[in-house]
Amino acid sequence: MTVLFISDLHLDEKRPDIFRAFLHFLEQDACRADSLYVLGDLFEAWVGDDDDSNIALQSVAAFRQLSDSGTELFFMHGNRDFLLGQDFANQTGGTLLDDPCTIDLFGIPTLLMHGDSLCTADTEYQQLRQQLRSSQWQQQLLAQPLAARRELAQQLRMASSEATGNKAEDIMDVTPDEVVKVLQDHDCTRLIHGHTHRPARHQLTVAGKPAERIVLGDWDTNLWYLHASADGIDLQQRAIAL
Repeated sequence: MTVLFISDLHLDEKRPDIFRAFLHFLEQDACRADSLYVLGDLFEAWVGDDDDSNIALQSVAAFRQLSDSGTELFFMHGNRDFLLGQDFANQTGGTLLDDPCTIDLFGIPTLLMHGDSLCTADTEYQQLRQQLRSSQWQQQLLAQPLAARRELAQQLRMASSEATGNKAEDIMDVTPDEVVKVLQDHDCTRLIHGHTHRPARHQLTVAGKPAERIVLGDWDTNLWYLHASADGIDLQQRAIAL
């Protein structure tokens, strides 16, 4: 049995190289796996399940082909695609996950998160996150025409880019104490997340027990994925061809 994890692809029509790599990954890697977990920010922006852009339609079709072939699909919201809904899950044949959620990964209780909620030092972002994850705010947004939602998504991306450029690097990383807390709260010894774009495997101690935090990489010059099987886990990368 093989389980794959990816996050932070930020699929966008401005990066056709990443989209081609994504389709190839589904056709050559994910099709051989029993399960694929997408832990947020699959898209640079998702304006609703009625999105009729080429990226949206082709992605849904590719995921549907993958799930029809027998690979189980699981999706978690990120800070860019928090509007992914049940229609998207139905169309792709996947399952939407809560953030956080716990799975048994080959006998090890493993916590899955997007990772943005762990960056507690960035209080400005956490306030924005609370608004973006509000069901009332999302319902009001989804009631607007598609064109208006696309315009708002562009404004949010520009504001995010500007805010990120003005913040210290450590503020945008996870808070170590928060990592320990969530692992303790969920009685897990392994955490897998994305968001920070800092792929690595970190060893730590939680309640006197050895634990591990695995950070998935963002797709830019390289694609990243975590390969898990009964033989172990391996954080892998591959160059993305232009």
